[in-house]
Amino acid sequence: MGEETRTRIKRIAAEIGFRPNALARGLLSRRSFTIGLLTNDTYGRFTLPLMAGVSEALVDRGVSVFLCAIEDDPALARVHVEAMLDKQVDGIIATGKRTDRALPVDLSDLPVPVVYAFTAGPPNSITYASDDAHGAELAVTHLMALGRKRLAHITGPDAFIAALERASAFRRLAGSDAPVLHGQWTESWGREAILDLWKSGERPDGIFCGNDMIARGVIDGLRELGVSVPGEVSVVGFDNWEIVAAQSRPPLTTVDMNLKELGRQAGLTVLALGEGEKLEPGWRKLPCTLLVRGSCGGAANDR
Repeated sequence: MGEETRTRIKRIAAEIGFRPNALARGLLSRRSFTIGLLTNDTYGRFTLPLMAGVSEALVDRGVSVFLCAIEDDPALARVHVEAMLDKQVDGIIATGKRTDRALPVDLSDLPVPVVYAFTAGPPNSITYASDDAHGAELAVTHLMALGRKRLAHITGPDAFIAALERASAFRRLAGSDAPVLHGQWTESWGREAILDLWKSGERPDGIFCGNDMIARGVIDGLRELGVSVPGEVSVVGFDNWEIVAAQSRPPLTTVDMNLKELGRQAGLTVLALGEGEKLEPGWRKLPCTLLVRGSCGGAANDR
């Protein structure tokens, strides 16, 4: 078709409000142009930015995302998987709340490609995750570059692989004697931990926290102690949960896990598999980004 004819047809289609019939197109191509997103992250902390990345990657290809929240209920998960298959999705992306736990449903023998992102998949799967060790290295290196010499790490439970990987990277750079405190992923734990450190005589001048909630609790605790942030102590969080990080006082320097990019890569991968492309299974860890805000004394790349 000539370009002039193509342009004229598009103009007339726009004038009369013509829309292609998606069902008819699907019958011709044997595709539904939908991707299923299955998650037990009902709060949406990790799933929503990941879903935004999936949608951004696929919207220009005419593909929509079909989200199903399964909590931790195997029966509900199976119902949603069957519904996805009934709707003839072109593929499924499984995601969740942590990278070391699988969803409560077996997706290994489905008739459509499955990609895992921010949740554990079987050994022969393609699984995307943020590089926790890299994120910790960014945080600790930044604190050291600021001249902070007495570092401490306050983080979540050691039952989480993310907490262990971040702590291991911290010790590798800060030294095996630098204190590491494991607790809950909460503000109250951050406040409790920093008060305990001060009472014990430990007076770190740089604190790397396992998530932004802990970091905000640490800042509150330091304020109660009359310690200025960032004047006397620099604080770095992890996650870049913007509703927490941006509203902290001062705004929180933190590690962004780049969940949107994680979703984008997962979306492109499930599409490629659906089109018959052969890809190597295994883990694909994507780098993190450090966002510098006021809790370290600057706002160089605040957003």
